[in-house]
Amino acid sequence: MLRESYPCYLANEAVQPNLDLEVTDKYSGEVATRVPLVGEAEIDRAIAAAAAAAEPMARMPAHARQSVLQHCVDRFQERAEELAQALCVEAGKPIKDSRGEVTRLVDTFRIAAEESVRIRGEVLPLDISPRAEGYRGQWKRVPIGPCSFISPFNFPLNLAAHKVAPALAVGCPFVLKPASLTPIGAILIGEVLAETDLPPGAFSILPCRRDGAELFTTDERLKLLSFTGSPGVGWDLKARAGKKPVVLELGGNAAVIIDADADVEDAVDRVVFGAFYQSGQSCIGVQRILVHEDVYEAFRERLVGRTESLVSGDPKDENTFIGPMISEKEAKRLHGWIESAVAAGAKLLCGGHREGAMLEATLLEDVPRGEDVERQEAFGPVALLSRFRDFDEALAQVNDSAFGLQAGIFTRDVYKIEKAWDRLEVGGVVIGDVPSWRVDHMPYGGVKDSGLGREGIRFAIEDMTEIRLLVLRTPPNG
Repeated sequence: MLRESYPCYLANEAVQPNLDLEVTDKYSGEVATRVPLVGEAEIDRAIAAAAAAAEPMARMPAHARQSVLQHCVDRFQERAEELAQALCVEAGKPIKDSRGEVTRLVDTFRIAAEESVRIRGEVLPLDISPRAEGYRGQWKRVPIGPCSFISPFNFPLNLAAHKVAPALAVGCPFVLKPASLTPIGAILIGEVLAETDLPPGAFSILPCRRDGAELFTTDERLKLLSFTGSPGVGWDLKARAGKKPVVLELGGNAAVIIDADADVEDAVDRVVFGAFYQSGQSCIGVQRILVHEDVYEAFRERLVGRTESLVSGDPKDENTFIGPMISEKEAKRLHGWIESAVAAGAKLLCGGHREGAMLEATLLEDVPRGEDVERQEAFGPVALLSRFRDFDEALAQVNDSAFGLQAGIFTRDVYKIEKAWDRLEVGGVVIGDVPSWRVDHMPYGGVKDSGLGREGIRFAIEDMTEIRLLVLRTPPNG
């Protein structure tokens, strides 16, 4: 059970200026708890504190940063079920998926603890011509400074962790705006961080409305903005961010190719997971399924049967696979896209019914090009099935999208694997599995409308640090 209320964190301290933000149980719709909703004054104070903390954070030795991260690992493991239950309530995520996200939260902080003591530089020979004789160089990475983080509702723990953990690993203070629909996970991370000896001002976790968060984007005291969320919002933030670098993890409408030599049973198992886990609310969730004509009928029959067998309902039930979408508004949007596609000639293979925020796992066949459910990011429990004859044609279909996050390919042909890796306009190609697969230390991010930059601790560390060069000249006489 959630507590009656939670504080937010301003400059490492728990504060409760109000309890204006109601956090609902996404399945029942009832208010589950309340948290503060901060305004511009609190955000300004947090940024000022982060700016003041930049030097002491940068001076922290690697072992001290590692100790902070290891403390988080230990405490998250101790509080794993509490974190999972909170996630299940505030996000409506089925409890098994919630426990899985807690496992990934632990992984992400553990990886960051490991990386915090191996942020290396390089000795750089400079004597590449006679004029540079007597010179030598070396460079190291230094923290970029106070960071601004905006995290989404669909992975309230782990996607916040992918910003917070690398910042702590390198010594960057930060201010974090969690999604107002799901702030509890980030607040619990703050609760654990408050147990450590981080310098004052090292972190602030501040729920606020989108229209009240201008300083997270525009304030010049912040030296990096990292945003995960919708493309429309992300690109707008980039346009207003000023001089600071921006990392964007945005949307997708990920495709998977099932070639003629694929193990159909295995592919169906993975596609069902990829399309419908946590009610399809993942930017790398399987949305487009391209199946070779030689195995299409067998694949479709098995896929429909498996999809129809998925259990929908209360996410707190251990047997539930499909829980509610984040809101009834989002469920209505996606349901409307499904109805539009059917009216335009698509075949509804299964699902399609909505009740409140609950939308059945839905499969559509032969959706006309240009329909919203085919061109946009569905971000819900719907997937589109179509057939192909030629592998090159299938690759072209995957690329025919404004997005480019990840793609999955089921094939045993090494030459096709190489071709897919060369030609697909995506951030990652996953062979023998769905695009929804991610391990938290790998480089993760997209191209086109899917964003800029890469997450994955080592790669986020590159964004959160700057290279500082040292040149040494030896005079001719020594």
